[in-house]
Amino acid sequence: MLIDHLARRWRLGPFGRGDRARVVEATAQGQPLVLLKPQTYMNRSGAAIAPLLLPGFDPAAELLVVVDDVAIPAGTFRFRGAGTSGGHNGLKSIEATLRRQDYPRLRIGVGPKPTGADLSDFVLGPFEREEREAMEAQFDAMAEGIECWLEDGIEKAMSRHNRGASGT
Repeated sequence: MLIDHLARRWRLGPFGRGDRARVVEATAQGQPLVLLKPQTYMNRSGAAIAPLLLPGFDPAAELLVVVDDVAIPAGTFRFRGAGTSGGHNGLKSIEATLRRQDYPRLRIGVGPKPTGADLSDFVLGPFEREEREAMEAQFDAMAEGIECWLEDGIEKAMSRHNRGASGT
Protein backbone atom coordinates (compact mmCIF):
# COMPACT_ATOMS: atom_id res chain seq x y z
CA MET A 1 0.00 0.00 0.00
CA LEU A 2 2.84 2.40 0.81
CA ILE A 3 4.66 1.66 -2.46
CA ASP A 4 1.46 2.46 -4.38
CA HIS A 5 1.16 5.67 -2.36
CA LEU A 6 4.73 6.64 -3.28
CA ALA A 7 4.08 5.98 -6.97
CA ARG A 8 1.03 8.28 -6.85
CA ARG A 9 2.83 10.93 -4.76
CA TRP A 10 5.77 11.03 -7.16
CA ARG A 11 3.50 10.76 -10.22
CA LEU A 12 5.27 7.70 -11.54
CA GLY A 13 4.07 5.61 -14.43
CA PRO A 14 2.27 2.33 -14.03
CA PHE A 15 4.02 -0.71 -12.60
CA GLY A 16 5.22 -3.14 -15.22
CA ARG A 17 6.10 -6.79 -14.95
CA GLY A 18 9.63 -7.49 -13.80
CA ASP A 19 11.38 -10.67 -12.82
CA ARG A 20 9.25 -11.91 -9.89
CA ALA A 21 8.05 -8.38 -9.11
CA ARG A 22 5.94 -5.46 -10.29
CA VAL A 23 8.39 -2.65 -11.06
CA VAL A 24 8.46 1.02 -11.95
CA GLU A 25 11.74 2.80 -12.69
CA ALA A 26 11.87 6.57 -12.43
CA THR A 27 13.59 9.58 -10.99
CA ALA A 28 12.15 11.01 -7.78
CA GLN A 29 13.65 13.55 -5.43
CA GLY A 30 16.42 13.91 -8.03
CA GLN A 31 17.44 10.28 -7.55
CA PRO A 32 17.08 7.40 -9.99
CA LEU A 33 15.07 4.69 -8.30
CA VAL A 34 13.23 1.45 -8.71
CA LEU A 35 10.03 0.76 -6.81
CA LEU A 36 9.56 -2.95 -6.57
CA LYS A 37 6.60 -4.96 -5.29
CA PRO A 38 7.59 -8.64 -4.99
CA GLN A 39 5.16 -11.09 -6.54
CA THR A 40 6.73 -14.04 -4.75
CA TYR A 41 5.77 -15.74 -1.54
CA MET A 42 7.04 -13.71 1.41
CA ASN A 43 9.72 -16.28 2.22
CA ARG A 44 11.13 -15.80 -1.30
CA SER A 45 11.34 -12.00 -1.30
CA GLY A 46 15.08 -12.16 -1.88
CA ALA A 47 14.47 -13.64 -5.34
CA ALA A 48 12.54 -10.49 -6.29
CA ILE A 49 15.46 -8.19 -5.47
CA ALA A 50 18.16 -10.44 -6.96
CA PRO A 51 18.00 -8.70 -10.39
CA LEU A 52 19.03 -5.43 -8.69
CA LEU A 53 22.31 -6.91 -7.47
CA LEU A 54 24.53 -5.65 -10.25
CA PRO A 55 28.28 -5.04 -9.81
CA GLY A 56 28.80 -1.95 -7.69
CA PHE A 57 25.34 -2.08 -6.09
CA ASP A 58 25.62 -1.26 -2.38
CA PRO A 59 22.57 -2.44 -0.41
CA ALA A 60 23.65 -0.43 2.64
CA ALA A 61 23.31 2.80 0.63
CA GLU A 62 21.00 1.97 -2.27
CA LEU A 63 18.29 -0.32 -0.90
CA LEU A 64 15.40 0.42 1.41
CA VAL A 65 13.22 -2.57 2.27
CA VAL A 66 9.67 -1.77 3.36
CA VAL A 67 8.34 -4.49 5.64
CA ASP A 68 5.38 -5.16 7.91
CA ASP A 69 6.16 -5.75 11.57
CA VAL A 70 3.97 -7.31 14.26
CA ALA A 71 6.30 -5.98 16.99
CA ILE A 72 5.25 -2.39 16.26
CA PRO A 73 1.76 -1.00 16.92
CA ALA A 74 -0.48 -0.55 13.89
CA GLY A 75 -0.21 2.94 12.43
CA THR A 76 3.41 3.48 13.52
CA PHE A 77 6.69 3.04 11.69
CA ARG A 78 10.42 2.98 12.31
CA PHE A 79 13.48 3.29 10.09
CA ARG A 80 16.43 0.97 10.83
CA GLY A 81 19.88 1.02 9.29
CA ALA A 82 20.61 -2.66 9.84
CA GLY A 83 19.58 -5.55 12.02
CA THR A 84 18.47 -9.14 12.10
CA SER A 85 15.41 -10.57 10.44
CA GLY A 86 13.72 -10.84 13.83
CA GLY A 87 12.08 -14.01 12.59
CA HIS A 88 10.48 -12.26 9.58
CA ASN A 89 10.65 -14.73 6.70
CA GLY A 90 10.79 -12.03 4.03
CA LEU A 91 13.80 -10.43 5.69
CA LYS A 92 15.44 -13.84 6.11
CA SER A 93 15.13 -14.38 2.36
CA ILE A 94 16.53 -10.92 1.58
CA GLU A 95 19.47 -11.48 3.95
CA ALA A 96 20.19 -14.82 2.28
CA THR A 97 20.20 -13.15 -1.14
CA LEU A 98 22.31 -10.17 -0.04
CA ARG A 99 24.52 -12.28 2.27
CA ARG A 100 24.43 -9.43 4.77
CA GLN A 101 22.19 -7.74 7.32
CA ASP A 102 23.38 -4.15 6.97
CA TYR A 103 20.73 -2.74 4.68
CA PRO A 104 18.16 -0.08 5.59
CA ARG A 105 14.56 -0.95 6.18
CA LEU A 106 11.33 0.80 7.02
CA ARG A 107 9.37 -1.28 9.50
CA ILE A 108 5.63 -0.58 9.38
CA GLY A 109 3.62 -1.66 12.38
CA VAL A 110 0.66 -3.92 11.80
CA GLY A 111 0.10 -4.53 15.49
CA PRO A 112 0.35 -7.72 17.48
CA LYS A 113 -1.17 -10.95 16.21
CA PRO A 114 -4.46 -11.63 17.98
CA THR A 115 -4.29 -14.43 20.52
CA GLY A 116 -4.90 -17.77 18.87
CA ALA A 117 -4.60 -16.39 15.33
CA ASP A 118 -2.19 -17.88 12.81
CA LEU A 119 0.61 -15.38 12.07
CA SER A 120 0.48 -15.96 8.28
CA ASP A 121 -3.28 -15.52 8.18
CA PHE A 122 -2.99 -12.35 10.26
CA VAL A 123 -0.32 -10.59 8.20
CA LEU A 124 -1.79 -11.67 4.85
CA GLY A 125 -5.37 -10.87 5.79
CA PRO A 126 -7.14 -7.57 5.23
CA PHE A 127 -6.86 -4.76 7.75
CA GLU A 128 -9.79 -3.80 9.88
CA ARG A 129 -11.20 -0.46 8.73
CA GLU A 130 -9.72 1.44 11.70
CA GLU A 131 -6.29 -0.17 11.23
CA ARG A 132 -6.27 0.65 7.51
CA GLU A 133 -7.25 4.26 8.21
CA ALA A 134 -4.54 4.58 10.89
CA MET A 135 -1.95 3.22 8.47
CA GLU A 136 -3.07 5.40 5.56
CA ALA A 137 -2.94 8.45 7.85
CA GLN A 138 0.81 7.81 8.23
CA PHE A 139 1.62 7.33 4.53
CA ASP A 140 2.64 10.95 3.95
CA ALA A 141 4.90 10.89 7.03
CA MET A 142 6.42 7.60 5.82
CA ALA A 143 6.91 9.09 2.36
CA GLU A 144 8.64 12.13 3.87
CA GLY A 145 10.93 9.75 5.75
CA ILE A 146 11.73 7.91 2.52
CA GLU A 147 12.40 11.20 0.76
CA CYS A 148 14.75 12.11 3.63
CA TRP A 149 16.50 8.74 3.18
CA LEU A 150 16.86 9.39 -0.57
CA GLU A 151 18.37 12.82 0.01
CA ASP A 152 20.34 12.41 3.24
CA GLY A 153 20.67 8.69 4.05
CA ILE A 154 19.35 6.35 6.70
CA GLU A 155 20.91 8.05 9.75
CA LYS A 156 19.09 11.32 9.01
CA ALA A 157 15.86 9.47 8.23
CA MET A 158 16.09 7.67 11.58
CA SER A 159 16.87 10.79 13.59
CA ARG A 160 14.16 12.87 11.94
CA HIS A 161 11.37 10.35 11.55
CA ASN A 162 11.64 7.77 14.34
CA ARG A 163 10.42 10.16 17.03
CA GLY A 164 7.63 8.60 18.96
CA ALA A 165 7.89 5.29 17.09
CA SER A 166 8.10 2.24 19.26
CA GLY A 167 9.69 -1.14 18.72
CA THR A 168 13.29 -2.17 18.38
